[in-house]
Amino acid sequence: MVTTLSTKLLNITIASMCKARQVANAEGVIIDGIRLGVLPDVVTYNTLINAYCRFVSVDAAYSILSRMKEAGISPDVVSYNSLISGAARKCLLSKSLDLFEEMLAKGINPDVWSYNILMHCLFKLGKPDEANRVFKDIVLNGEVDPCAATYNVMINGLCKNGYVSNALMLFRNLQRHGFAPQVLTYNALINGLCKARRLGDARRVLKEFGESGYEPNAITYTTVMKCCFRCRRFEQGLEILAEMRSRGYTFDGFAYCTVIAAMIKTGRMQEAEEIIELMVSNGIRPDLVSYNTLINLYCRQGRLEDALRLLSEIEEEGLECDQYTHTIIVDGLCKAGNFAGAQQHLNYMNMLGFGFNLVAFNCMLDGLGKAGHIDHAMKLFEVMEVKDSFTYTILVHNLCKAGRFLCASKILVSCLKCGYHVLRVTQRAVIDGLLSIGFANEARKVKSKIRMAQLLR
Repeated sequence: MVTTLSTKLLNITIASMCKARQVANAEGVIIDGIRLGVLPDVVTYNTLINAYCRFVSVDAAYSILSRMKEAGISPDVVSYNSLISGAARKCLLSKSLDLFEEMLAKGINPDVWSYNILMHCLFKLGKPDEANRVFKDIVLNGEVDPCAATYNVMINGLCKNGYVSNALMLFRNLQRHGFAPQVLTYNALINGLCKARRLGDARRVLKEFGESGYEPNAITYTTVMKCCFRCRRFEQGLEILAEMRSRGYTFDGFAYCTVIAAMIKTGRMQEAEEIIELMVSNGIRPDLVSYNTLINLYCRQGRLEDALRLLSEIEEEGLECDQYTHTIIVDGLCKAGNFAGAQQHLNYMNMLGFGFNLVAFNCMLDGLGKAGHIDHAMKLFEVMEVKDSFTYTILVHNLCKAGRFLCASKILVSCLKCGYHVLRVTQRAVIDGLLSIGFANEARKVKSKIRMAQLLR
């Protein structure tokens, strides 16, 4: 009796130390316990295996199996479940499958959690058919009883592998058989439906979620709201926003930015401003994504002074601006016709150590072309360290707008030689432009080059 109680106390101590990430101290306690005649049991070693998997490595955890053997203790299904789960967390998915096979070879019968972890690994490996076979074996053979987590793994895995319809069918079948979905089940399915842009189904499931006795959380609502905006159902998105607020949810910066970005994209600047004021009045401290969204809004409105003020505010908050932040500023300066300022900002970015920013240079190239400074755009194009398909398309398009079709054709041909692709509408503009100025032979040559590039691609 004393030994049993002492071992339980030992296990409680080991578990506490492992939770505090003091694995080395936990090992020391085991040694001290053995010296005092308190012997560890399978629970002791399983606690260590789990801690090593989480905080050290799967290989270090696996080595504990040999120590168990030396102590005359056989590993059980919990030992292997911890190892398999640890390997899966560290994306060692093939190792997880090997450990499952090893468990079977040792005559250890898997439990429902073993199968749950196995299915999770198969889904992450992109093998949904095999995961589905494992699920059917569990249900049909009846060796173990599936639990709510089993169904959650299946629904989440099917959604992430693109089988959203199958996930929804499984969800409905489970409901008909009396399964009461959990918060995780609803969230996984709603997220999958939203990613597949099946807004109607997502909203129906969200409604069921609210009627189920569970409370959808802010993440659930934000997911559906974002889907509404992506599907250009802005009024529905704002209805979701209103519902969130009526339910008293604390609105985070991400949710506000989702709404603001949608308003900006549709030109609803006044409403975007109102959402910003609401965010500030609710005491939400913007993160970098929020600041980038606000800077984008101000640049689109031509309020460059406000955008640059926010740039200073970011630095005062101790946040580090990323390349996207500075690219928005460059684009805003170009749209305002302040190309000298845009060039200075590009130099500033280089001074900050960002190096060559292709997107920012493409913004400046496009701005120069649209403003009619085509010679300046050509000079910029020549000095650009890196170019991509957008670079060539921007320049060719603006050369055509300026009526310089011969020059545009040369840039287009050089683009094709480099293996890049220019939009078909831009290719057509070059050919039509050459024909309009009487250069039919040149137009034929360009057509031939385009066909050759298509064959080689």
